[in-house]
Amino acid sequence: MIIATGTASGKSLAYLVPAVADIFAGGTVLYLTPTKALAADQLRALRKLRLTQVRAATYDGDTPPEERRWVRQNANYVLTNPDMLHRSILPRHSSWSSFWRRLRLVVVDECHGYRGVFGSHVAQILRRLRRVAARYGSSPVFLLASATASDPAAAGMRLTGLEMAEVTTDASPRGSTTFALWEPPLTDLRGESGAPVRRTATAEAADLLADLVIEDVRTLAFVRSRRAAEAVALTARRTLEEVEALLDAEPQPYGEYGEGLPEEMSDAGRPFGSVSGGAGQAFGDGAGDGTARGDASGAGGARDADRPFGEIGGGRERPSSVAAEIPQGTKTSDTAETSHETAETGAGRGTDHRVRLADRVAAYRAGYLADDRRVLEKALRSGELTGLATTNALELGVDVSGLDAVLIAGWPGTRASLWQQAGRAGRAGQDALAVLIARDDPLDTYIVHHPEAVFGQPVEAIVLDPDNPYVLAPHLCAAAAEIPLTEDDLKTFGPAARGVLDDLVEQGLLRRRPTGWFWTSRDHAADLADIRGSGGAPVQVVEASTGRLLGTVDEPSAHTMVHAGAVYLHQSETFVVDVLDLEAGVALVTAADPDYTTFARDVTDIRVMESLRSRPFGPGTLHFGSVEVTRQVVSYLKRRTQTGEVLGEEPLDLPPRTLCTRAVWWTLPTPALADLVKPGEAVDLGGAAHAAEHASIGLLPLFATCDRWDIGGVSTELHPDTGLLTVFVYDGHDGGAGFAERGYARASDWLTATREAIASCECERGCPSCIQSPKCGNGNEPLDKAGAIRLLDILLAT
Repeated sequence: MIIATGTASGKSLAYLVPAVADIFAGGTVLYLTPTKALAADQLRALRKLRLTQVRAATYDGDTPPEERRWVRQNANYVLTNPDMLHRSILPRHSSWSSFWRRLRLVVVDECHGYRGVFGSHVAQILRRLRRVAARYGSSPVFLLASATASDPAAAGMRLTGLEMAEVTTDASPRGSTTFALWEPPLTDLRGESGAPVRRTATAEAADLLADLVIEDVRTLAFVRSRRAAEAVALTARRTLEEVEALLDAEPQPYGEYGEGLPEEMSDAGRPFGSVSGGAGQAFGDGAGDGTARGDASGAGGARDADRPFGEIGGGRERPSSVAAEIPQGTKTSDTAETSHETAETGAGRGTDHRVRLADRVAAYRAGYLADDRRVLEKALRSGELTGLATTNALELGVDVSGLDAVLIAGWPGTRASLWQQAGRAGRAGQDALAVLIARDDPLDTYIVHHPEAVFGQPVEAIVLDPDNPYVLAPHLCAAAAEIPLTEDDLKTFGPAARGVLDDLVEQGLLRRRPTGWFWTSRDHAADLADIRGSGGAPVQVVEASTGRLLGTVDEPSAHTMVHAGAVYLHQSETFVVDVLDLEAGVALVTAADPDYTTFARDVTDIRVMESLRSRPFGPGTLHFGSVEVTRQVVSYLKRRTQTGEVLGEEPLDLPPRTLCTRAVWWTLPTPALADLVKPGEAVDLGGAAHAAEHASIGLLPLFATCDRWDIGGVSTELHPDTGLLTVFVYDGHDGGAGFAERGYARASDWLTATREAIASCECERGCPSCIQSPKCGNGNEPLDKAGAIRLLDILLAT
């Protein structure tokens, strides 16, 4: 069974009732979640039930060794994650024998998070789970819970390998949510090739977070990376310290923001009273819009009564045109009367604002110690923290009640994630505010100018490929190590299993005997599968002067995150990497306070291995197939933190990495390009293809369940394998992840949106919002914006 309904629609109750009933009948329950935060939250909810028969416990990396034996022998409701199931519970299944024999229910919560390569790994882990349970005589029911998904029954079947019934009707009540699409303004600064630079989404998010904290509006700010979470919290804290310094110089109690504040900190000309200003675009009913704009210093904005959302929480009216109706039956009112009834937590409008404002903001991300994460979660629930900058670690299901607003810095990758994050606010039936702040990125630019691409649209299908041989092979080894594989097991692992088993026998990883396939090595078979797709042992980040371990970074990401010269953030502390030693798996860092961030760049070469599918596409041809990609990080950019201004580029000497994956690519014959050049106008053919490649990478996440950083691309006027102008977009994971295949299936919609994103951007020659890429190893040269539009017009001609 899969329950696919919106945020706060009662899914937890829907699986808790049968789970408790199974335990009362003498059974056991396994609860699977993608994040430790959600497991801890669910454990807290279970304990509140005060049911002595329910012996619930978490079993993850944070569980002390002395508790693990008790959990194995006594717990009847075990909360864990795919990583622990893969590396510990399944390989040591014999020590869980009593639990397996009584297993009645497996709850797979927030299953829409299992997508791409990670989802493909989880699909195989669930097949291994079914096989181990059968060994002990149990056949548990699988109950999946998800945010609204496209065709949830099919997605659930791909994930578990079992037939699925689905529940999709959502009749849950909820308050109104004002949803704004916010585009940061262009600044006077210039980036590469003289392109205009927008104010960064993280800088806008930090200022809006500070303003909302001053207003005592309890807010989550979702950002795209751990580094950004630290940066937003750090910048917001600094802004609040400046506010407090001005207040100390002229101490006056203030209630509504602006009452009693020094004149230089008043809210004139700033949306939300924003310290820096910005440009906001709010869409009403998915069609009409109301726009409030200001320059980088806040000039040109409106005073309190004219701010696009009025006084959030202050009961003032706002223009009704900013309301955008949330899907799944949400109603939108014409006033933003956000509830601040939080007396039970000790927080609320009566809070003494003389308490240090900066201490009411923090960062939350993976990599923190478990105790630190629990403290932050508790502080947010109690109201001790008013603002929290977080990665998607708090997106999934964590019951953080009493929130008023959510800031989303950059498109979160999918509509499902967007609604999940927006749903964090107003969970107790309160009215709420959600703001999507666009990054300098083609997809974000497209969305703020085309709200119909988000509102009123179904969420994406869950894309995963359990038959990916790079995923299937290590799990077959792990399964054989758990219990030798037999012919009867092959149908559990899918049609590709037999061919992969033959390859594993040939490689010497498995041994074939008359009774089946056996794992014969002394090594741990589970170590072969890297389910998070990190691709190697993690690199430890160590402070050079003290030897203090700050954190870890997966090996492929180390090339871009902790290369020599990189800026590394940890719990609001800033460090600069002195040296990256890949052989030793260590990056040594030194505390510093630079006013810039760093972005790695790479160069890519691609070779066509096999075209699996092809079809005519306009005057050209569209292909999907296997490719070999060679990538090498060659340099990094320094960008000023607040403005995004490029300060310089430094070379790097790192080894290349080779990837065998899947790609979608299109070609155009030479005669079709004759219409590209108009009389009296020069067109750079390579620059046009390069610009179209960048923009198409940026737009694919709207049509495939992926992130821009999950995919890559290459373009060339004359590719040696095709002999034609060719543009490739490939999956950034071994064996592919299904993203390129999705692009092939929806090529017309995808490339039409790409053309529109380029054409609608207000820049003249190209900028990061349309055709420039932060990953480009060629310094975003050459690029031809006008040529890219014409090239796509030719390709899309029917």
